[in-house]
Amino acid sequence: MFSLFGFAFSGPQMLILAVIAFLLFGNRLPSVMRSVGRSVVEFKKGVAGIEDEVDAAVKESDKKSSASKDETEE
Repeated sequence: MFSLFGFAFSGPQMLILAVIAFLLFGNRLPSVMRSVGRSVVEFKKGVAGIEDEVDAAVKESDKKSSASKDETEE
């Protein structure tokens, strides 16, 4: 069973989707799939970049809060 966007697809349903894709795109199907793959990779890179920025901001915030706690304790 394959899940895509919360929808579960079984074998016959995937076969029907593949036939529809072949009918719609025909000879262009390999290039369309290549473009979709590149888009997914770029999307994942963007998400990873955002996650890195959020992690850096959280670490910086933690450092500032721990530094202010150290100053108030002294």
